[in-house]
Amino acid sequence: MSKVGVYNWEGKEVGSVELMPEVFGVKAKIGLLHEVVRGMTANDRQVLAHTKTKGEVSGGGKKPWKQKGTGRARHGSIRSPIWRGGGVTFGPRKDRNFKVKINKKTKKLAFLMALSEKVKDGALLLLENFNLETPKTKLVGSLLKKLPIKGKRVLLVFPKRQDAENMGLASRNIPNISQADLGSLNLIDLLKSHTILTVKDTVDYWQKTYKK
Repeated sequence: MSKVGVYNWEGKEVGSVELMPEVFGVKAKIGLLHEVVRGMTANDRQVLAHTKTKGEVSGGGKKPWKQKGTGRARHGSIRSPIWRGGGVTFGPRKDRNFKVKINKKTKKLAFLMALSEKVKDGALLLLENFNLETPKTKLVGSLLKKLPIKGKRVLLVFPKRQDAENMGLASRNIPNISQADLGSLNLIDLLKSHTILTVKDTVDYWQKTYKK
């Protein structure tokens, strides 16, 4: 079993937690991760652009001029796509479906792959607790300088938001710091972050939930 260190607010390692290989030792497959991320982004896509067809544009009920004898090209409606103000041919439609089905087991496996990569890179860090008596940004900034942070973007994962309210308030204005509740955390959150900072309860939850 691999281990991950537990740090105190002084930035010193005061213990460690053993990690189950079936949860934190899953080998990453780039193709599978790409498949799941593509599906998640497609499912979150908001279809806002919408154009009207010839049949939806108002007006144009009358034939603009008679069929023959004018010397001009024949037309049946001023709302034809070739007229200014007419309908749009093959334009974007809000009823288009971009949804992609993602298998639950595949999504779970991709999440474990991302977690395992964080452990492999030493980018999963545990604090003793998230307890702050007062929500002071200076305290959190000082802590981050003492911890072995990987990269710039740090994700704080809260097991229970109410238990870390001051921590959330103190860290929300620090650049490159994002926050996520354990229940809403997803694969994209993990992949966007360079370092995951959480507490032992979070690891216990993952191991209890995802163990075989």
